[in-house]
Amino acid sequence: MDAERDTAGARPTADDEEAPAEQVAIRWARDERDVQAAFAVRERVLCGEQGVPVADELDGRDAEALHAVALAPDGASVIGTLRLLFDGDRAKVGRVAVAREWRRRGIASRMLDLAVAGARERGCAHAHLAAQVAAIDLYRGTGFSVESDVFEEAGIAHVWMGRELGEQG
Repeated sequence: MDAERDTAGARPTADDEEAPAEQVAIRWARDERDVQAAFAVRERVLCGEQGVPVADELDGRDAEALHAVALAPDGASVIGTLRLLFDGDRAKVGRVAVAREWRRRGIASRMLDLAVAGARERGCAHAHLAAQVAAIDLYRGTGFSVESDVFEEAGIAHVWMGRELGEQG
């Protein structure tokens, strides 16, 4: 990895401690370094913190996905990610992860907005995701509704949530 670019998730500095989400750039991954940095955040959050087995996390579908990245205010460090998969006119959002020290600033919501816009731009009529039960309110706040009973995935309680993607959202 490039020593000048710590893309695996930076710790906030004193200046960043209260950085609002607006200072965090949200965009689609541009190159393999962005994607690898997104994987590092996913591994740290989903596997390290939540105990998801690496074999479950790396399901072989990343090459066909778009990957959103959230960049720390320094512009060089990936601190959040999600992936967007397509199946006809349906989009699937997944692998939403934000580094612990950057949570509760609206970063995940902004990444979800980008994912919904990306799905809409590609002609999708519906987006869905498997939400951890503890994160239902986050997804509700971005227009998703619960569509299933609770089920277990990777040892964590989830529900399916969905959202219609009309022109206005």
